[in-house]
Amino acid sequence: MDTLYRQETRRLQTLLKLTHGIVPIVAGADKFTGILTDWSAYLAPGLAAMLPFAPATFLMIVGVIEIVAGILVLARPAIGAYVVAAWLVCIALTLLFSWRFVDVAVRDLVMAIGAYVLARLTPMVRPGVPAA
Repeated sequence: MDTLYRQETRRLQTLLKLTHGIVPIVAGADKFTGILTDWSAYLAPGLAAMLPFAPATFLMIVGVIEIVAGILVLARPAIGAYVVAAWLVCIALTLLFSWRFVDVAVRDLVMAIGAYVLARLTPMVRPGVPAA
């Protein structure tokens, strides 16, 4: 029974790791290509007005951060998952404060919970990994 529990826990951790690793990488890369969506639409007008550079430049910086965060989740999920969770909360708060794309904000908060669960679950399937 203990072996089946550990195997299922590892499968779930792997699924969360791949999801929270690949999605930020894809979203980050899309900040450069714009194939999936027009990311500038998600940028609050007030925030865009405060930027010292073009919104497109800001989105590319965001894209790089997302790619790095996704790679960190894949390489070091016990740490990277906390980074992704925090990043998703920041994105959701930005969307909520502007009261634009509230549905996306809620989705990002749910994804942040999943990333947090990944961070907490990882030490259970990798006993040598300390809990952060």
